Amino acid sequence: MIKVVKFGGSSLASAEQFKKVGKIIRADASRRYVVPSAPGKRFLADTKVTDMLYSCYKAAILEKDFTGQLKEIQARYEEIIAGLSLDFSLEEEFAAIRENFGRKIGRDYAASRGEYLNGKVMAAYLNMEFVDAAEVVRFDDEGVFDAETTNKLLEERLSKLDKAVIPGFYGAKADGSVVTFSRGGSDITGSLVALAVQANLYENWTDVSGFLIADPRIVKNPKAIETITYKELRELSYMGASVLHEDAIFPVRKAGIPINIRNTNVPEDKGTLIVEGTCRQPKYTITGIAGTDGFASITIEKAMMNSEIGFCRKVLQVFEENEISIEHMPSGIDTMTIFVHKDALEEKEQQVVADIRRAVRPDHIELESDLALIAIVGRGMRSTRGTAGRIFSALAHAHINVKMIDQGSSELNIIVGVRHDDFKNAIRALYEIFVDTLA
Repeated sequence: MIKVVKFGGSSLASAEQFKKVGKIIRADASRRYVVPSAPGKRFLADTKVTDMLYSCYKAAILEKDFTGQLKEIQARYEEIIAGLSLDFSLEEEFAAIRENFGRKIGRDYAASRGEYLNGKVMAAYLNMEFVDAAEVVRFDDEGVFDAETTNKLLEERLSKLDKAVIPGFYGAKADGSVVTFSRGGSDITGSLVALAVQANLYENWTDVSGFLIADPRIVKNPKAIETITYKELRELSYMGASVLHEDAIFPVRKAGIPINIRNTNVPEDKGTLIVEGTCRQPKYTITGIAGTDGFASITIEKAMMNSEIGFCRKVLQVFEENEISIEHMPSGIDTMTIFVHKDALEEKEQQVVADIRRAVRPDHIELESDLALIAIVGRGMRSTRGTAGRIFSALAHAHINVKMIDQGSSELNIIVGVRHDDFKNAIRALYEIFVDTLA
């Protein structure tokens, strides 16, 4: 049995958190490869080390004195090292960082040092081999991630090591210049390591006990999701549910490696298991509810639109030429509605309207903003009759008008559009009818 374990910033914010992590790893001999993030916040008003590094490097770029800021960052690590009673020093590493900041080596390099330094501390604390991600995670000359080369490098290096610590979030080009993933990218590194060592399980430890059926900021004490498929996760992540970086699923999904989201502070909780497929029947019809606001819609009306060959293509081409991504496109016989992000449309809305008029000569165009989209996702929906009816019933009972409804042919999700002002109440109403009534 081989497990890859990734720990988020909140799990490694202090020496006390490090001790929790150490206890978790030592409790299971199969937890052999560790991927740490940079130290997160120790308390609500604290600053993440990655943000401190960004600020410090900005001072270096502006040729201001950044010595004091760098010392504050060093103090964070020294506090952890002292709290763990380690005979270990990062003095040489910080001297190199000071020199490279002075040379203005790059913002990605600056950001990556949080994970790099935490990896060094973690390796010393666990008495494991440290593997610099810059040596095994490869980006091409354009800064695009190179999955094939990365897998070869990781396989070769880790096949020689029974245990290792590989810092997350960054890699490097062939010339050694550091490149980072987007924020939260340590999740991706964990997946890459799991693929390379053909792990039986990828454990992603954070500060929540897995995925929740709904956002706890909207629904009070929502229930946890025990098992979720990759497809369901993608649908929920797209609508804003964020416990795991969405790009982290691709490497392990291809290899059939499950992901287990666990809570560092409550390690006895089973968390959420993310799998390719499962025979387990979900407890509820739905797996989860997620939504996001900030959308706008453009409704195009034209008599006999359905018989006009190329009508939809011409409309879509307008959005493509204006570099606006389309989110959803429900349509009728004489109408079609395009949902887009409001921010993307605002600056170009009049140009888009003019281009649509020229392209298809519609009878009428109507714009509407301040809309929200909510996804109701669940593999149980395929075998349950009346799901759409229950959605309409719940929203009608809550006096919420549905602006749009869209169901994919996979029967895995239903997306509804509502006014921004109804967004939270809609999620509460949906949670109540699908979960609370069955609890």
